[in-house]
Amino acid sequence: MRRNGVQKNGSRPAKKGPPARSGMGAAHAQVPRHDVIYDWNRVRTVPRPTHPFDLLDETLRDGVQSPSVTDPALEDKLKILEYMHALGIGAADIGLPGAGRRAFDDVVAMAKHIQKKKLAIEASAAGRTHVNDIRAIVEASQKSGVPLTVYAFIGSSPIRMWAEQWDTEFLLKTSLEAIDFAVKEGLNVAYVTEDTIRSAPSTLDRLFRAVVDHGVKRLVLCDTVGHATPDGVRSLIGWTQSLIAGMGRQGEVKIDWHGHNDRGLALVNAIYAIECGADRVHGCGLGVGERVGNTSMDQLLLNLKLLGWFDHDLSQLVPYVKKVSEACRFPIPKNYPLSGEDAFRTATGVHAAAIIKAQKRGDTWLSDRVYSGVPASEFGKDQVIEIGHMSGMSNVRYYCEKRGIPVDDALCQAILARAKSCAWTLTDEEVAEIIAAQRQAGGGEAGRAPEGYGTPLPSPRRTL
Repeated sequence: MRRNGVQKNGSRPAKKGPPARSGMGAAHAQVPRHDVIYDWNRVRTVPRPTHPFDLLDETLRDGVQSPSVTDPALEDKLKILEYMHALGIGAADIGLPGAGRRAFDDVVAMAKHIQKKKLAIEASAAGRTHVNDIRAIVEASQKSGVPLTVYAFIGSSPIRMWAEQWDTEFLLKTSLEAIDFAVKEGLNVAYVTEDTIRSAPSTLDRLFRAVVDHGVKRLVLCDTVGHATPDGVRSLIGWTQSLIAGMGRQGEVKIDWHGHNDRGLALVNAIYAIECGADRVHGCGLGVGERVGNTSMDQLLLNLKLLGWFDHDLSQLVPYVKKVSEACRFPIPKNYPLSGEDAFRTATGVHAAAIIKAQKRGDTWLSDRVYSGVPASEFGKDQVIEIGHMSGMSNVRYYCEKRGIPVDDALCQAILARAKSCAWTLTDEEVAEIIAAQRQAGGGEAGRAPEGYGTPLPSPRRTL
């Protein structure tokens, strides 16, 4: 059903005719932006979550557990915390102080830095449900003067219990001993059941009721091995919400979601978790972490922003990812969303031509969206057009104009001919060689490269 041209679900129907074409620029310029993109994502509109939720960054704890990651130097960890603050990430797990002297000292230093710099970050630290691990968190909190939230974890799935030869009584005993110690020391406690998504409801029921009665303020539902699907997320969170409500603790006990990416579903699961009512969702910069990693915090932020669920300025999102990459010595894949070198790069003629036409009209909004689902300029990035075997003449002319190279038909034809003979995208150095050859062949000033040309622009290059 439609009323006043708006469908019942709130989305607008597509126009019957296409926008005005060439020769009708004025009419085209007046086409409303919502009429040039029909958004199937919003046909069944998911409303913005009405409950408040926040994000916890696990980069400096679970993230650095990746076997391919280097534990960052302290100064890098402090800078990453500052990026978290700039991005509006409200909480951070700053380490496992019971792991050793260096880990303990870094947690203390990071907690002090958060306090000194007045970063809007709730600092937490992780430990097993073992009094010695909890004692290390308590001591780090006392030494830093910062009240650290304790994230106390233990495996709860039957497969883990079978491997460890545990029973439910053992889980209860060790959990309550650790929680009671932390609560007695005045710290807030989040109870982390590893592999919650594969844990039996009967076991979770006993554990959750007991720990909540002993002062736990957060139940952390974990997809430790990346097993969950969105249906599993919905079922587990709904079940936990019902249990909390049945205890009369609704609003008092919060729910966290912590996911891994073994099936490639961590990001969508995190979004579903928020939609289903999770109060806090965890992630790591660049998606680093055990095995194939955790939920990517930066991809989560990107999507929450585009969904309209997160209002904070994200201009520092790409620098945050680059800092995590540098500090952890973990490369950003070229095809990585937003921060990857290829995210807004094309050498394809059809794509480039559409982008160029939009840019020549001075319409950044249009050029950012005609061949991109992520608007580059909103995240501090630019469209990058290069020359390759799939390019057309518009690529070559744009490339030259962008770099201040006088456009000459003979030069452009020479560059395009070289590109068509290659199986890769031309590098700046290769284009400079063609310009030099044209000049030597009598191209004169028309083929002359500007001074300093041949030093590559900050764009990705072919490696052999």
